[in-house]
Amino acid sequence: MQPVITPRIATLDRASLRCLAHPLRVRLLSALRVHGPATASGLAQRLGTNSGATSYHLRQLADVGLIVEDEGRGTARERWWRAAHEMTSWTETDFLSDPDDRAAADWLVGHHVRTKTRWLEDWLEQRHEWSTDWRAAADSSDLQVEVTPAQLRALNDELHSVVDRYRRAGPDDDGDAQKVMVLLDTFPHPEPRV
Repeated sequence: MQPVITPRIATLDRASLRCLAHPLRVRLLSALRVHGPATASGLAQRLGTNSGATSYHLRQLADVGLIVEDEGRGTARERWWRAAHEMTSWTETDFLSDPDDRAAADWLVGHHVRTKTRWLEDWLEQRHEWSTDWRAAADSSDLQVEVTPAQLRALNDELHSVVDRYRRAGPDDDGDAQKVMVLLDTFPHPEPRV
């Protein structure tokens, strides 16, 4: 039986939201979450940046608690960093009162949409390299339901609960497990009701 995995979630406040609303910082955090602990020079090489800028932005992420120094690694000259959490959570409506907060939130939403679009495009280009089982299991659907805002919140909570249940259970023992992207977007239909 697989161990129960409970993700650590960072809930953004205004300082961490503003810090994360930066192209290199969001890439650094993502790289640490996906690939594990790394040094500034290792991340600079992976991301095609210079180590000085990378080091500066890692310290900015550490200042707001999104990453931490990996104490078990490194030397006096070389610091290793790791993500402090597996996931980031925030609610856009918490940042409506301040124009700078709103701008940071807008940037993060736009970045997230562009990233999800790129992930989907990458899958579509590479799907033929995957086994028939994986291609048959993957899905891209658009479904419509008519709900109130309260029902939409309940729907989102239930969908997140289903994903969380699978995350906690871990993979079966058949040996063919892969990380899977679950992209969920729920919003009012762009065409107004007649």
